[in-house]
Amino acid sequence: MQSRTGLVVGTAGHIDHGKTSLVHALTGIDTDRLAEEKRRGISIDLGFAHMTLPGGERISFIDVPGHERFIKNMLAGAAGMDAVMLIVAADESLKPQTIEHFEICRLLGISTGIVALTKIDLVSSDRIATTVNDVRELISASPFESAPIVKASAKTGEGLDELKKQLAKLTGGRNALADRSFARLPIDRSFALKGFGTVVTGTLGSGKLRTGDLVQIHGTGEEARIRGLQVHGSNVEEALAGERTAVNLAGIDYADVRRGFTLTSKSEFEPVTMFDAFAEWLNPENAPLTRKPVFVHVGTAEIPAEIKLVVPGETFVRVWLSEPVLALPGDRFIIRRPSPAQTLGGGAVIDIFPKKRMNRTRILARLNALSGPNTLEYLVEEGKSGVSLSDLVRRTGLEPSKIKSALAAYNNLTFIETSQRVFSKKLLEQKRRELVQWLAHFHAANPAASGAPLSKARRIFDSTLADAIIANDATFVTRGDLIALAAHRVRISQSEMSALAMLEDTFRQAGFAPPPVNEALRHVGADVKKARDLLEALIKSGRLVRLAPDLVYHADVVAHIRQSLAAHKGRKFSVPEFKDWTQISRKYAIPLLEYLDRVHVTRREGDSRIVL
Repeated sequence: MQSRTGLVVGTAGHIDHGKTSLVHALTGIDTDRLAEEKRRGISIDLGFAHMTLPGGERISFIDVPGHERFIKNMLAGAAGMDAVMLIVAADESLKPQTIEHFEICRLLGISTGIVALTKIDLVSSDRIATTVNDVRELISASPFESAPIVKASAKTGEGLDELKKQLAKLTGGRNALADRSFARLPIDRSFALKGFGTVVTGTLGSGKLRTGDLVQIHGTGEEARIRGLQVHGSNVEEALAGERTAVNLAGIDYADVRRGFTLTSKSEFEPVTMFDAFAEWLNPENAPLTRKPVFVHVGTAEIPAEIKLVVPGETFVRVWLSEPVLALPGDRFIIRRPSPAQTLGGGAVIDIFPKKRMNRTRILARLNALSGPNTLEYLVEEGKSGVSLSDLVRRTGLEPSKIKSALAAYNNLTFIETSQRVFSKKLLEQKRRELVQWLAHFHAANPAASGAPLSKARRIFDSTLADAIIANDATFVTRGDLIALAAHRVRISQSEMSALAMLEDTFRQAGFAPPPVNEALRHVGADVKKARDLLEALIKSGRLVRLAPDLVYHADVVAHIRQSLAAHKGRKFSVPEFKDWTQISRKYAIPLLEYLDRVHVTRREGDSRIVL
């Protein structure tokens, strides 16, 4: 079986240097598909072709226009390239768009490629040697410095076999476009195909797409379902990262989708209108100290924007976009001046949710931290109450399993599986000390209470944070809805002991018809708060049983009724019968029966009960 491993190679170079002719000579496919392109004899928009090399390696070509007026189309194609085939005509050598295309590829982080020296059949060997020297000078001190220069002629076929050999070598050292597992396809074409409906195409930058998948179109916010997939013109059930992919979509009109939108498998991502980034300028004088209008090219999108340095003399910039675009940390972009049109530089996205109210010094420190190796640590420690896993996914673009794996390397971070939240151990320890102090104060003020309300602790310390602090920490004990320090011991004064005995006796003597709680508390004579604490202490100790907020029975009374019913296992009885046995009104009978149902002494069947 043929390997699915392939390479997306983009052409680059000046107009009329033979890009389209060379791709046609290699693949047999004419990438000029527009009538105007054929009439004028130049490429205007992106063209696509593919081939399989003798060794089984698959190459997808993106043929870009060379005219300066169509640089934006070239940039849309460059977003999907693994490698570049820089094409230089031997008879003309380096021209303005040769240099601009080369710089764009370099700024986009494309680090592998081939130089194809075309039209060698038209010039002398001396002229060829001069052009080779010019090219070597251009690519020196760049990632392309050691790129092979292949002399070729689309007309005679000379050099085409060598070009194929060099392309095969590039597939062996393929550099993945992104280390992400979410499917992400920047769209470069959208059209309707009769009998199929909407089709979008692009280079799948990461992840996988499968027939039947539900996907999100960022740009419209709509969802669609994949009806079919094609790679290299063949139907497939699955498209893999790095492949030129055509996606047949159901549930969306092709007119609603355009170049610049992005198809993803992840709906949690959100397009942004502002981001902070690292920037490199072709001419440092172009770095703007104040907001400057530019065009920003990210993915396949061209967006009017404004840009300025975060701090003068530094490399970080803030970008304000005129419309939302899906950008994730690490994404490369190009900055161009609108008029006169010129490529100014490029960069890489660092922060897609930048802080809006922060001074320059703090922004600079933040960007240095986020562009370093410990991004996750910084984002977690920045959170006041930890950070959810889903928020880390949204901020970094990494899938959950990769984040969890990375978190395991940090000794100072803790991931709580139950809450799917990450905390810094420093924050947990600080909040732990605060909880200990809060409980110590509570115990000092309420020595007779078994503990403080757990709900109040969770409200004060954030429920997720409180749960993370308490979990597996022997310093704390929880009893039902109360929390206490493990070292806490209930301390009751002589007067409180007397009040406790009196309160318990009140409910014991009341039998099956206990008084309302407030009435019983007033009978004790203690102040209301202390009396309520005493009541809770008796309930927690099991001496009293709460059936409803205002209905409390003595435990002996409940035990008596349970023992009495146990002697009649399997018997069916009605509410009136139960009232006769206990000599109580419906006011007490119904709550008591509902309690017995809850503790599985009885089971309700219609209007009757059965003793279990």
